[in-house]
Amino acid sequence: MQQTLISSFCFILLAFSSKVLGEKPRCGKHGPDIKFPFSFKGSQHPENSGYPGFLVSCNEKQETILELPIPVKFPIKTIDYENQYIQLYDPENCLLRKLLKVHNMPISPFNYSEYQMANITLFNCSSAERQSSYNMNPIPCFYGPGYQIYSVSSSQNIEDLPLLSCTKMRNLSLVPYSPYPYAHPTPTNLYLEWSEPNCGQCEANGTTCDFKKNGTTSTEIECLPRKKEGSETKLVPTGASLGSFVLILLAAAAYHVYSSDRKEKQNQLKIEIFLEDYRALKPSRYSYADIKRITNQFKDKLGQGAYGTVYKGKLSSECFVAVKVLNSTKGDGEEFVNEVGTMGHIHHVNVVRLVGFCADGFRRALVYDFLPNGSLQDFISSADNNNSFLGWDKLQDIALGIAKGIEYLHQGCDQRILHFDIKPHNVLLDHNFTPKISDFGLAKLCSKDQSIVSMTTARGTMGYIAPEVFSRNFGNVSYKSDVYSYGMVLLEMVGGRKNISSTTENTTEVYYPEWIYNLLEEGEDLRIHVGEEGDAKIAKRLAIVGLWCIQWHPVDRPSMKGVVQMLEGGENLTMPPNPFSSQGPTGTSASTPARRLNLQLEAIAELE
Repeated sequence: MQQTLISSFCFILLAFSSKVLGEKPRCGKHGPDIKFPFSFKGSQHPENSGYPGFLVSCNEKQETILELPIPVKFPIKTIDYENQYIQLYDPENCLLRKLLKVHNMPISPFNYSEYQMANITLFNCSSAERQSSYNMNPIPCFYGPGYQIYSVSSSQNIEDLPLLSCTKMRNLSLVPYSPYPYAHPTPTNLYLEWSEPNCGQCEANGTTCDFKKNGTTSTEIECLPRKKEGSETKLVPTGASLGSFVLILLAAAAYHVYSSDRKEKQNQLKIEIFLEDYRALKPSRYSYADIKRITNQFKDKLGQGAYGTVYKGKLSSECFVAVKVLNSTKGDGEEFVNEVGTMGHIHHVNVVRLVGFCADGFRRALVYDFLPNGSLQDFISSADNNNSFLGWDKLQDIALGIAKGIEYLHQGCDQRILHFDIKPHNVLLDHNFTPKISDFGLAKLCSKDQSIVSMTTARGTMGYIAPEVFSRNFGNVSYKSDVYSYGMVLLEMVGGRKNISSTTENTTEVYYPEWIYNLLEEGEDLRIHVGEEGDAKIAKRLAIVGLWCIQWHPVDRPSMKGVVQMLEGGENLTMPPNPFSSQGPTGTSASTPARRLNLQLEAIAELE
């Protein structure tokens, strides 16, 4: 009873304070602010008058409902008054079914966002065979015993889709619904824009928008100065009585807060933290204006590469990000789609987190967590340089973290992810020097029960590319190609020198790995910086594991799971076969039997 009374008092207090203190009205605690041109349906107060057609209401769940002249009601998630759009959502996750009911119905004074409009095709597929493709999106609420309805972009090549158990239903033109499960706007969100009244300039200049007092028409608007905080507000004659009532309510509320159970507040805090973390699992979409604001007009440049420039940004006073602005002249958008489609579903301590992305016309950007210690390359340029050398214990932890990250990509996701560009530059370090794999622009996807992919061109960075990527005579391209690249990274960590020569015009491999193998084979010291007892053992272990990983033929390399076991194991490792004794498939050696050289596997098509 006491809690009910307090809740009622708080509601009265909220209603009173919004009038007296000038706060913007809203539905519920987390609803969007409602101001001009919007107004509440049925409100007769002159200060709450809105532009024709901009009506909202509050339902029993305290959700803000947009009142459109259609038989379907959508709650409002956010309202952007400056850019003049609203974000609606479907709490039942049945957006497409509801949109089909109102297809071609007018939604004046609003328009669907052009970024969400798509031409899609619906397929009825047997649920007995789960369709495994990023190009096919199962539609919620469109399923039943033995079938599931999927949406596909009408521009998609039908030969690239797994449609063996599917039947085409119908084509839908210009539907505000995304056919891709990882795209944004998501299949549960709907974006509406408005052009009249044009209040965006008022909001951008820090003023408010309202009807013009002496306008020639009833819909003429003007920009007015914002009311200063503390400005007098006319109160009703019963203001004094209500003021006393408010003081009593505030005292009761303060007593209630003081006497609340501490454990209950701790549980509530845990729930809030969980909900915040859960919301952060999915990348957000930002406009280009957001990107400029986050980067402070691209003020702090961190670096530049072939595909774009990286800037330091800030989401809040404590949350820093790295923003990679992609060059619009490079590629056909494949790298952008790869990054968003792949990283949006990856959550691992050793893989960098994609916070959000921007796809605003031809301008694209990717927003990641900011990692203050830069890339691994900055710390392994020379193992004899004490100013940048991290120590062998830390290098061992970093090597193990990278291996666990790659193992997760190969085995821990719904689909196997092949990175194809493992190198020190793409391993970033956080404030604790925890390694995080980044840059998935060259990544490929394949089913976990299939080992290899077909490729038409080599991809990766010279010095780290596996031999089979250049020539199929060494074997088929598979997840073992990432193992080779990882092995080169390990050897570079041991010796502190690059695996490619930058002093010559034509990049050629330096046989530093072979030099390490010869030293280990002859039982000699690796001739590297060793500070404490046990460092030599760590360096030797990393070198041996690296040599196992760079075996010329994929079948001779361990899986990443085996690599993790070797790095974590305490037993002495055996030396691998000499990977340099046979440079081609026709060579023979005791360590590489001919029967392995002729091993052929059936190639499968990569999933774009």
